[in-house]
Amino acid sequence: MNKKVTVVGAGNVGATVSQRLVEKELCDVVLIDIIEGVPQGKALDLTEAAPIEKHDAHLIGANDYKPSKGSDIVIITAGIPRKPGMSRDDLISTNAGIMKNVTREVARLSPEAVLIIVSNPLDAMCHVAYDASGFPKNRVIGMAGVLDSARFRAFIAMELDVSVENTHAFVLGGHGDTMVPLPRYSTVAGIPITELMPRERIDSLVERTANGGAEIVSLLKTGSAYYAPASAAVEMAESILKDKKKILPCAAYLEGEYDINGLFIGVPVKLGAKGIEKVIEIVLTDEEKAALEKSAAAVQGLKDTLKKLDAK
Repeated sequence: MNKKVTVVGAGNVGATVSQRLVEKELCDVVLIDIIEGVPQGKALDLTEAAPIEKHDAHLIGANDYKPSKGSDIVIITAGIPRKPGMSRDDLISTNAGIMKNVTREVARLSPEAVLIIVSNPLDAMCHVAYDASGFPKNRVIGMAGVLDSARFRAFIAMELDVSVENTHAFVLGGHGDTMVPLPRYSTVAGIPITELMPRERIDSLVERTANGGAEIVSLLKTGSAYYAPASAAVEMAESILKDKKKILPCAAYLEGEYDINGLFIGVPVKLGAKGIEKVIEIVLTDEEKAALEKSAAAVQGLKDTLKKLDAK
């Protein structure tokens, strides 16, 4: 492979990201974790699967950052996961410190990399990575909307008993309870779901999407979702590595778009080789605008919390 992606955090999300990257033959992978033996063991296990899965990507597991030098993309999944009863916001203090240290290390060794942030609380961690890296805004991207949209698509397909391949959905806003699924822009084979099911069923799916992560946490009891988050991060990475210029909903740093300034918010963006090439502005109804403003206020609250933590 002539592309390199570093995955920081060898837990369930990071290991699954690594697996999907190499099985798609998108790149070579460096898997980093502070726990001795874990990234090395998982990298070796995945390498031993390569003859069966038929790929020639290489994996390295490490406890230090040296092998990550010159990475095209760094996907940061490091941090403590949610447990039952915890919100994403409860993680902010611990994970902010981890994110700051990780970002400084990878930015030093891969100054041209694109950062994809997966750690929670997602929107706040994007701000930490943006400040710690010093990278331009187009190269710091949060994985949120791709996951939330996938959940919405899955629920739509389940509700209507149709192929998920026929479904498309958009979810804007922060990655949390205030996210903004947009039924008007969500379709099945091009048909808006507003034409295919009653308002109360759509509202139910919207609510389930907003609580999608919490639903899985409550079922697992000892961890949080990782298959779908990993797939979402890999879809973003693929668009960047192949310069596909896919339009995907991602957490992007806004400077006036959607009348929002200085915040990472989930919006549709064009993802290419240099990261975010363009923020796509779509027309929102007054109700949708109000929901997005509410979501932005929640992200602002997280950003304010970060400032308080820094001041201590």
